[in-house]
Amino acid sequence: MTRLVHIECSPRKQRSASLQVARSFIARYQEHHPDTEIVTLDLWAMALPEFDQHAMDAKYAGLAGTALTPAQQAAWSTLRALAEPLHRADLLVLSVPLWNFSIPYKLKHFIDLVSQKDLLFGFDPERGLYGLLHNKKAVVVYARGLDFSPQSSTPAQYFDFQEPYVAAWLQFIGITDSHAVIIEKTILGEAQDLPAREAATEQVRRLADSLCRR
Repeated sequence: MTRLVHIECSPRKQRSASLQVARSFIARYQEHHPDTEIVTLDLWAMALPEFDQHAMDAKYAGLAGTALTPAQQAAWSTLRALAEPLHRADLLVLSVPLWNFSIPYKLKHFIDLVSQKDLLFGFDPERGLYGLLHNKKAVVVYARGLDFSPQSSTPAQYFDFQEPYVAAWLQFIGITDSHAVIIEKTILGEAQDLPAREAATEQVRRLADSLCRR
């Protein structure tokens, strides 16, 4: 049985383009694999902890190889629990809107919490840094209000820190088989928004078909 983990990064449940298209991918994937287990991590409904002094001290104690105090161990156990769904996933789906040229702060918060040595990556002097998530796939649906493509007549393309950041993070934690679907021009009115959503929906359906044939 496939376990699909969907990380929802938008608070706009009804109007979110990224969420709408991601759900279309999931629905199409389920048509091929009805027994797929769907786990949803709604970052806006989760009580994400602060990366406080105890968590920071636990991080550096782990790097130094020293024993953790009870408070540090409690903080580290919380981070480990947050990272666990990613380890158990066969397929990650992220629905990511663009905020201020980058990603929503809730997603950055989540990434900062779980991207720790021995949780999502490892290190040794010979290999350097290496990801711990293996044999997994990722599908990321990005939504943008404007045209950020290289063909754009505006300089928006030079301010795209959304897709490169998420792609680099997935690579860093070990997921090399990732697929991006981008919806653009979502704030330019229905005449451009709706066709963009429809085109992206068709793209994710074809992507689901392709992944399920592998």
